Amino acid sequence: MSNRSVNIIQSIDRAMNILELILKNEPIGVTDLSEITKIHKSTVYRILNTLVQLGYVSQNNDGKYHTGLKLFEIGSKAINGLDLRQTASPYLKELQKKTGETIHLGVLDDTDIIYIDKVESDKTIRMHSNIGKRSYVHSTSLGKVILAYSSKNIIEKIITEKGLPKMAINTITNPDEFRKRLKLVNSQGFALDEEENEIGIRCIAGPIFNYRGEITAAFSISGPSIRVTKEKIMEYKDLVKFYSKKISIALGCNCEERCADG
Repeated sequence: MSNRSVNIIQSIDRAMNILELILKNEPIGVTDLSEITKIHKSTVYRILNTLVQLGYVSQNNDGKYHTGLKLFEIGSKAINGLDLRQTASPYLKELQKKTGETIHLGVLDDTDIIYIDKVESDKTIRMHSNIGKRSYVHSTSLGKVILAYSSKNIIEKIITEKGLPKMAINTITNPDEFRKRLKLVNSQGFALDEEENEIGIRCIAGPIFNYRGEITAAFSISGPSIRVTKEKIMEYKDLVKFYSKKISIALGCNCEERCADG
């Protein structure tokens, strides 16, 4: 029996499981939550009632549940507390002004990419994304550039546990081809998403290293492929390398071989 199963408090485990399901499927009803969790409806209802009273969950007029403002407040404080986000923010804003496109900041969280900051495009047509959103690693430029500088163990964990599902027509689904792409990304200092995660969206991402020279995050320039053409992406690669170095140095990185040349 694992340490987790020995030390875990069942009521808290159930409540957190239900809260995570609401986050992923909101709005959602008691019956659906009961079926997914295999917990009796009366127990689910009591947990939900507690979460509602504490402000973590709210109930719609139709009886379904969604996340409450308390959860947003805590999440916002956690994100604002990240030195990475605060340090990178002015550079991301500069990059958005220079390109006019949406800029994302993301980190690897277990086997997912999670967006922790975003500077919205000032164009009429833009991509849809939210801070806190999770995405597959293999199909995003953010994910590929982070994995390219990560250990082989982490790479193999992603391939084994998450797989390489086809998200769009250009998604890399072959493990050997994916490993080769990561080596290319590592050598060139940036990663591309050639409509691999979403049809009609093209992205280019650069790595961010911490004071130990370790990969800690990535940022990307993203936009509709009708505007962010392959030619435009190639124009952005020098900007990506420049800001990769600037942000990494701001975080204390002094490893010239790590920070891409600007």
